Amino acid sequence: MPAACDREPALLVPGYTGSKEDFLAIAGLLAGRGRRVVAIDMRGQFETPGADDHEGYSPSALGADIAALVDATGARHLLGHSYGGLIAREGLLGQAAPGHSGSAESGRADSRVPDGIASFTLMSSGPSALTGPREAELRAMLAALGVQDGGVPSPDELRARICGLWQAHLRPQAEQAGVPGPIVAFLARRMLSNDPNGLVLMARHLLTAPDRTAELARLDRVPMLVLYGENDDAWSPGAQEAMARRLGARRVCIPAAAHSPAVEAAAATAAALTRFWDEAEAVSAA
Repeated sequence: MPAACDREPALLVPGYTGSKEDFLAIAGLLAGRGRRVVAIDMRGQFETPGADDHEGYSPSALGADIAALVDATGARHLLGHSYGGLIAREGLLGQAAPGHSGSAESGRADSRVPDGIASFTLMSSGPSALTGPREAELRAMLAALGVQDGGVPSPDELRARICGLWQAHLRPQAEQAGVPGPIVAFLARRMLSNDPNGLVLMARHLLTAPDRTAELARLDRVPMLVLYGENDDAWSPGAQEAMARRLGARRVCIPAAAHSPAVEAAAATAAALTRFWDEAEAVSAA
């Protein structure tokens, strides 16, 4: 029988081309410790409808979605994986901005804390634009789609190009890596369900995102955790360690994991999150 939900709820935000299913391996472990866990698809991802226009995929618009979901779910703990970390950060900073109706006034601007947030976790996410091998892969993907120089084709044309990219490159890569057939089928369905405009516009932000670490560090009353795999091939472990120092955040490096510790080392990741969230709740209650 699952444990009663006597711990404060958490909202989990996936990365680029990801979805709520990326958290399946840890969701049960976290819930088993008495915590309600809500994992989502962001706007335009998999089973969530896309935006009506390009502005709907701006970082501020996506961040506002996350802030609204925090309010709607009553989540006290916010976690963003990879690109989801950059967007969750946008949501926090948007709520903390001067004049925002949800900001808690405290007498000095740099200690405003978004209402309701007891902790923030950046999982396999970095301070700014994507780096390393993943950056090269993403630029190659945009080139293959013919959108590397700006502009976006019609949705139907772009969808056809994405389908061709999946068939010619992404599916063979998954099969050569030994991904089981049912998971390859799911990955195909997810990839082809994403809003094509969203894939392009999110990718462009991922490649150009500014460093907002100093702004985030001003939310010094929000406990923060930087968690990553020791073999991360997106933002390097060194870059994430440096970001943690700048934030004054706790840092956890998950052994034998790469860019998706929630999948690659679910038990260790869930244990680290549970410890951090339990301690944040104890501080909040004190």
